Amino acid sequence: MLVLAFDTATPAVTAALADSERVLAESTVVDARRHGELLVPTIETVLGEAGVALSDVTAIAVGAGPGPYTGLRVGLMTAQALSAALGIPAYGICTLDAVAYGSGLSTPFLVATDARRKEVFWARYTDPRTRVDGPAVDLPRDLPGDLPVVGAGAALYREVIGAERVVDTAPLYPFAGALAALAVERLGGPAPALDPPTPIYLRRPDASIPAPPKKVTV
Repeated sequence: MLVLAFDTATPAVTAALADSERVLAESTVVDARRHGELLVPTIETVLGEAGVALSDVTAIAVGAGPGPYTGLRVGLMTAQALSAALGIPAYGICTLDAVAYGSGLSTPFLVATDARRKEVFWARYTDPRTRVDGPAVDLPRDLPGDLPVVGAGAALYREVIGAERVVDTAPLYPFAGALAALAVERLGGPAPALDPPTPIYLRRPDASIPAPPKKVTV
């Protein structure tokens, strides 16, 4: 098994390569405006560091969001294109699951990422592998309960959520090493539970079709 994983649902453009035993290489660039420019070079970087050809990859895992429309589509379209070109399966994994998996927490917690519009995407977990609520989008002040919160959304709205709840030792972003390791774990399980690479949208995109021009009367 050789899994190429990447995610563009947050400002982090991140890619990693993992086999059945470990993460072989990982690279991340944080730049919210250049997903389309950075993803392919980042993939090339991890393949080069691992000494692996793209044709050796046996599966693709991509972060499926939730996330801003434009960045999210870059990763998903790349996954679908590579899957078709290489003749290998591609799977989508909730981006919040990757943050949770990399958190290192063993007790219940929330993951929150920046959803813009002064909102956060969030989900609740009983452990790094088990999501029990969400994903959803809400105002930071409406996050449920008093559980610890990890992720960039927690850091961004620290004072609203409560500084004592924010776990600063956990990753801010869904680093692809965690995404790749999670994909390998799920693929190697007795009943693999992986979804197709389709986006998780929780609201309409910022862009919209312009309304018809108003009639001008004289």
